[in-house]
Amino acid sequence: MARCTWSDLLANPHHVEVQIIADHQGNVVPLFERECSIQRRNQKVVEEAPSPFISQETRDRMLEASVKAAKHIGYVNAGTIEYLVDENQNFYFLEMNTRLQVEHPVTEEITKLDLVEEQLKIAAQQPLSFTKESITKQGHAIEVRIYAENPSTFFPSPGTITALELPTGEGVRHECGVETGSAVTPFYDPMISKLVVWGETRDIACEKLIQALKTYKVEGIQTNIPMLLKTVTHEQFLKGYTTTKFVEQFYLPQLAESK
Repeated sequence: MARCTWSDLLANPHHVEVQIIADHQGNVVPLFERECSIQRRNQKVVEEAPSPFISQETRDRMLEASVKAAKHIGYVNAGTIEYLVDENQNFYFLEMNTRLQVEHPVTEEITKLDLVEEQLKIAAQQPLSFTKESITKQGHAIEVRIYAENPSTFFPSPGTITALELPTGEGVRHECGVETGSAVTPFYDPMISKLVVWGETRDIACEKLIQALKTYKVEGIQTNIPMLLKTVTHEQFLKGYTTTKFVEQFYLPQLAESK
């Protein structure tokens, strides 16, 4: 007999995920959540931690559910349990990613942990050196993915990078895979870099991000930096309320009006 699984239709949800880490000794620690709602072509573009949308009560329930799920399957390693969250803060399981994700730096920034180092310790059979109670959120972090693509159509923009200047400053971090002279081909994912900022508050982090994007220089190819600037300066983003429909509801109409 065939089995069918169904769930409620969430027309305009938030995408929130919980980072967990588990050792061979059965310890599972949740490292808070990340808001990943801003997406294009069903791929995340902006991620931040903690989520500006969910309440502390919802956060506690999500972390508890994630730890319970990881323990139930005997999970070991860093992993992410993803949820869709409706406007009433009901959350629904989406998937689990059994790996370290692209957006892990924002979690590192607010916990001051090196998740790659922790993975190596786990692989060496070492127990976690921290507990849920010993980890606290410190400030706010936001990551944007820099893509070699047309900022209007989101089509890849292959070519050679003729100039690259990364913004600097306190609380500004880069994970970059290219340099001046690098060739960007059409055969792989077009992400060339990640820009991560940290601030004591979300407002400070937003200010740092906007300034960093304004001074980020890439020549020779198109990038999504113009799209990112329009996104992170939009009132919906600044007030901390974005859903998975942000690009369709706000960015693309704004782009059409500017033409």
